[in-house]
Amino acid sequence: MLDAMSTERKGASAAGILGLAAILGALAFQYIGGLYPCELCFTQRWPYYIGLPLIGVAVIVWDRLPLPVRLGLLGISAALFAWGTYMGVYHAGVEWGWWPGPQSCTGVGDDSVMSLDSLSNLNDVRIVPCDAVQWEMFGVSLAGFNALISAAIFVLLIASIVGQTRRNKV
Repeated sequence: MLDAMSTERKGASAAGILGLAAILGALAFQYIGGLYPCELCFTQRWPYYIGLPLIGVAVIVWDRLPLPVRLGLLGISAALFAWGTYMGVYHAGVEWGWWPGPQSCTGVGDDSVMSLDSLSNLNDVRIVPCDAVQWEMFGVSLAGFNALISAAIFVLLIASIVGQTRRNKV
């Protein structure tokens, strides 16, 4: 039978593995599948870029970290993935037309004047609107999948934090 601590570490590990699979999948869609991300897609990657290393440190040196430090690392990661869940839901809503997205990737932009110099490299520019669904499965876009995955990571991390807190009566 597993003790409570190893269960909590496995939960945090599962969150890290799920997050790693998600970001590697996003990068594969970009570099292998040719689906270039929009501005909101890039924003949704920040919890992975910041949170996964924090989870990795917490899991790898689990027994050597003081409990408050470990809880802090997992707590920061959980907060990042809570924000990532929000961003995924927001982006999916923009894609499905439930609410407007940022003007920088769905609108006409600002009223600034373009010069001829800025037009010289137009062939190199990829404009990906945030309100266009580039890929979906079962009616769920990549942004929707990110929301679901970020929520699952959040739940796994919170379960680990709560279990450790209860076990150690912090």
